[in-house]
This record gives sequence, C-alpha cells and structure tokens, in this order.
Amino acid sequence: MDELRVVVVDDHAMFRSGVRAELERVGAGRVRVVAEAEDVPSAVRVIADHRPDVVLLDVHMPGGGGPEVIARAPGATYLALSVSDAAEDVIGVIRAGARGYVTKNIAADELVDGIERVAAGDAVFSPRLAGFVLDAFAGTIAVAHVDEDLDRLTEREREVMRLIARGYAYKEVAKELFISIKTVETHVSNVLRKLQLSSRHELTRWASDRRLI
Repeated sequence: MDELRVVVVDDHAMFRSGVRAELERVGAGRVRVVAEAEDVPSAVRVIADHRPDVVLLDVHMPGGGGPEVIARAPGATYLALSVSDAAEDVIGVIRAGARGYVTKNIAADELVDGIERVAAGDAVFSPRLAGFVLDAFAGTIAVAHVDEDLDRLTEREREVMRLIARGYAYKEVAKELFISIKTVETHVSNVLRKLQLSSRHELTRWASDRRLI
C-alpha cells in the first residue's frame, strides 16, 4: 500500500506536534503528515493545497469547528480526533460528513490503523461512540432537539455544563478549565437559566437523558 498523506487540523500546536511525532514513530512508511492547520480558514487552504488522503480533524476550533471545515472542503476524507466524547459532538461531525470519530486518548498504533481504514472507505469509531451514532439513526436520541437546546449555550457553558453534570464540584471545574470559581458560578447560573432548569440535580438528569455525559 502506498504511504497515506495526512493533514492534522487542531488549534493546539503542541497537540499537532505530538500527533505528527507519534505517526512518524509508529506509522513510518504507512502514513505521513504533509501539513497542519490551526483553524477553519487555514484548514480549508491546506486541504486544497495538499489534497490529503485523510484529514485528522478536531471538532471545536476557532472559526466554526470541524463541521465547518467539512462544509467548506467537502471532497476530503475526515477522521474526527477530539477530546470530546459528547453525543452531540460525535453526531454533529458525522452528520457533516466525517467517516469516523476517535478520542485523543487513542493509542498511536490504533490511530494509524484508523487512518488506513477510513482511507479504504470504512467507518471508524472508538467503541463507546459508535453507540451514539447507532442510537441517532435509530431515533433513540432526538438529535434536532439536542442541537436546539445546546445552541443556546456558549462553548464554555457547554464545557462547564458537562463537568457539573458529571458531578464535579465548582472548585474542580475551575481547576479543570483554568478559570475562577466565581466564573464557574456565573456559567452555571447562565446554563440553568438558558435551559430553564432549577438545580444541579435537574441539570444532571437533563444531560444524562440526552447522552451528553
């Protein structure tokens, strides 16, 4: 098999460097990173310039995120590679046209295998995430309703919402997101108001019902 040409799209330079190094170490002769991009406009440019076999694509980035990249560069083969394991992120990028979705804790050899599989036309998912897609197509998850609810929240409010729903204390959320406890309190208040919920308990139930935690 010819060496597969890969573009890595992520807004964190250190992560892009790490992925490149791991693919060079484990996938030498099988995959090669030909370019990197840090946001939607740069991703669209490098995809057009390099025409890679596979694009490793983060979900959340400046300028619209992974689905926006796919919409603006629709001819490529995309494998989402994200820290998020939330149902709406998985479903959203798959609906946009990605061939698979894996989380950033994937082992390097598994990532190389995933790249080769999506290049060959297969769909690739981390085990837990495949269930989200199956449930969405089966109608178990009301995707349109989830999207409508989450559209009311900012990206930071979504991050806070998930952590609070998973049982994190305000102090733990602040440490995880590098923000102050008072800022966490403000975000939680905004989330509850926008979703018309009255307590953390209701928020946890709301998020659990929608497969967001």
